[in-house]
Amino acid sequence: MREVRTRYAPSPTGHLHIGGARTALFSYLWARKKGGSFVVRIEDTDVERNLADAEQKQLEALKWLGIDWDESVDVGGPHAPYRSMERLQIYQEHLQKLVAAGHAYPCYCSQEELEREREQQLAEGKAPKYSGRCRHLTPEERQAFEQAGRKPSIRFRVPDGRVITVQDEVRGEVRFETEGIGDFILQRPDGRPTYNFAVVVDDALMEITHVVRGEEHISNTPRQILLYEALGFEAPVFAHASLILNAEGKKMSKRDESIIQFIDQYRELGYLPEAIINFLVLLGWAPEGEKAEEEIFSRDELIQLFSLERVSKAPAVFDAAKLKWMNNHYIKESSTERITELAIPHLAEAGRIGEQPLGEEKEWVTRLVGLYQEQLDYVAQVVELTEMFFRKEVAYSDDAGEILSQEQVPIVVEALIRQLESTEEELTADTVKQLLKAVQKETGYKGKQLFMPVRAAVTGEVHGPDLRETISLLGKETVLARLESFLRRQA
Repeated sequence: MREVRTRYAPSPTGHLHIGGARTALFSYLWARKKGGSFVVRIEDTDVERNLADAEQKQLEALKWLGIDWDESVDVGGPHAPYRSMERLQIYQEHLQKLVAAGHAYPCYCSQEELEREREQQLAEGKAPKYSGRCRHLTPEERQAFEQAGRKPSIRFRVPDGRVITVQDEVRGEVRFETEGIGDFILQRPDGRPTYNFAVVVDDALMEITHVVRGEEHISNTPRQILLYEALGFEAPVFAHASLILNAEGKKMSKRDESIIQFIDQYRELGYLPEAIINFLVLLGWAPEGEKAEEEIFSRDELIQLFSLERVSKAPAVFDAAKLKWMNNHYIKESSTERITELAIPHLAEAGRIGEQPLGEEKEWVTRLVGLYQEQLDYVAQVVELTEMFFRKEVAYSDDAGEILSQEQVPIVVEALIRQLESTEEELTADTVKQLLKAVQKETGYKGKQLFMPVRAAVTGEVHGPDLRETISLLGKETVLARLESFLRRQA
């Protein structure tokens, strides 16, 4: 039995999209489950759309997710090179074999001619496909086109009357009739291979055994099967995962602004890679047996549980709320130190702290993040949630204003001011606890009549994290200033 070998082959035309990340993840998990190899190959033949930093950004995003590989542009491997544009000679050699065997031929049709042909077929109610007008050119006709300066593309000669059957690991048996395909281009006039040709040569020579990809590639499969046959290669096992739909049940577009689309964006917002992995794998896959009802899995568990047979052919719906819930789970499970390191750039960018807080400032920031850690759906939220710690003046919410209108409030506030002014101890959470006990003893107010007014006067809100820790973090000077400001407003 051959070693299982899977691949992910992105184009460097943009950053890592959530659909691409899911494809990479499924391929990676299957290879790791089977003790095989995972290859990352760069399909960069679309040179007009390639972006200078896209390849590096995509690799960085995969590494951040924890998806590692055995062969690629950065680590090399026995099947190098791993960029399509560095494999042009390899494609040329296989193209010549196809032409020599009569499986391919030069086509001199111009783009304008092909477009007119397509428009005519559509007008006649026919599915557009290449008519085969250059299939049977004589040597003299070809020579005339060459002398006229026409550079040919090379087309594959699709056999007539064939039914191609594919046993897809996700969709079962899928059948295609060659009548609907039409002779397709293998090489463009400028010498660059098309996707369908390059991917077959690369997958075959790199000994890929399983091709896992999105269902939008199903229509490419019969063309690729024909190429495997013509080149004498064994075709891999295909597994086409379902589409990812948005919340409205529509196919997700890269221009759909209702969903964050790229892995880099999630990283920048402070989503954790283990949450993204956990979420993505459940977009179209589910475990079986006793694990079927569970939703939280480690990477090692996913490697153990994953199977192509459990990938669903029904579309998956991208649930942003579920992703936030899942990320919140992993944030709560993480150390406060880890979340603080992720929070610091966001707080610094907002001008709240220095770019590299040290010593007492770093300790204060860590405590601040810890105070809100359980509330965070993603780390960037820390800026909004902690805003009241950085205000000069308290802004009272309507609920806080209602609480502060109660008759006992000035008595409680004045008592707390006296207690704060009289203490020389460091304002720790325990110190605050003792001060509040003293206020209770002095005023006779307790419970909501004590704590709600204090919280409202100090923070401007009636709900929030632990009051003692909040007062401790605000510090004596700030708390006194806010309490005194409240009293002045009442005067």
